Amino acid sequence: MTVEQLTDEFENISGQLRSYIVRITASVHDAEDIAQDTFIKAMDKLGTFRGESSLKTWLFAIASNLAKDNLRAKKRWPENVTDICRETLMKDPGALKEMIHMRNTSPQSDFEIKEHITFCFTCISKSLPLEQQLCLFLKEVYEFSVAEIAIIIDNTEAMVKYYLHTGRSKMINIFDGRCALVNKEGICHQCSEINGFYNPKQKAQEELVKIDMVRQAENLDKEHLFDLRMKIVQGTDPFESKAAYLQLHHLEGNRKIMENF
Repeated sequence: MTVEQLTDEFENISGQLRSYIVRITASVHDAEDIAQDTFIKAMDKLGTFRGESSLKTWLFAIASNLAKDNLRAKKRWPENVTDICRETLMKDPGALKEMIHMRNTSPQSDFEIKEHITFCFTCISKSLPLEQQLCLFLKEVYEFSVAEIAIIIDNTEAMVKYYLHTGRSKMINIFDGRCALVNKEGICHQCSEINGFYNPKQKAQEELVKIDMVRQAENLDKEHLFDLRMKIVQGTDPFESKAAYLQLHHLEGNRKIMENF
């Protein structure tokens, strides 16, 4: 493995790597630092790479280890994190003014419900045990195989399958009880509320019908609805979408609130 090959591969996957890290840390600053540290550490360890996995898998393993060191001392978020943060922000006039200013000035502050679905999944996934969260993102969003994930998290394939099963099952149950988009019994209406705030002239229902998950909600079981949600997450880059600035701002805000919760 040459320095040039490592540099080329890192540049090819840097977008995925940054989006993976920001989704598990909820911090843009940490994502940038960990991505940079990943490259530095990979350069230092270049002589140890034996090609037993792909270079991409090796780089994700380094990044995951750095992220785990960052996260282990921090509390996992509760399942109702979005409710807690919404209530906190609604009581803060300064936060509302900041949101209005951002909406009026930032080219990446458009609100799209599919973007908020991704944001919501990211926040709620932080209620999972760390290994389950990592495995879920690596398999369902970044499409690594079970064998590759075992290398990345330094565990057995059997444990990876266990983490995937338990993490997926928990997330399905959480959304089945919370998400008003896919279940009439759901208690969360943030997607339509925030759409009304940022897009007062756009009817929420018109935005909703664009999403396969909502159109098919009454005809699909929970497993297939989860798969549709994962397709939305896969198709949304938290750093590059039309709502990137808005969603990253919300994510940072939630992190700060939960650190003091």
